[in-house]
Amino acid sequence: MRKLNEQSVKIIDAIVKRHEGRPGPIKLMLHDVQHELGYIPFEAMEKIAEASGSSVAEVYGVVTFYSQFTTQPKGKHIINVCLGTACYVKGAQGIIDELLEITGAPVNGTSADGLFSLDATRCVGACGLAPVVTIDGEVYGSANQSSKVMDMIRSIKASEQ
Repeated sequence: MRKLNEQSVKIIDAIVKRHEGRPGPIKLMLHDVQHELGYIPFEAMEKIAEASGSSVAEVYGVVTFYSQFTTQPKGKHIINVCLGTACYVKGAQGIIDELLEITGAPVNGTSADGLFSLDATRCVGACGLAPVVTIDGEVYGSANQSSKVMDMIRSIKASEQ
């Protein structure tokens, strides 16, 4: 297991201290840790468990239950492709295939250069816009392989290299 740097430990400690003694702090602390670090390391789960009087298993259960939480560092740019029924029927798999080529990131993983994370997600609640892709939290509907989404990804890649 990778050891956290001192700055990350300080961030986690500050988050835990800020929420200590408040009711229902687990999800709030997890959200704050992920916002600050980009993921939730095991050390954070241990500190959150101790501060909330919960077991590490309970905290881990919360992390793995909610899809917005991740235990692995994400790339600089996060791409989500909806694979819900409407999006899948309208070509989401082709979008993923194209993004695999452009980004070099595996599905539900991060590219070797750390630039992109590519995640296959379930319904994002925008079925009328299918197929839907999000890039860094921004929703793009009616995406397809020749859409502006692909141009944006190519542009990001070119500007970051």
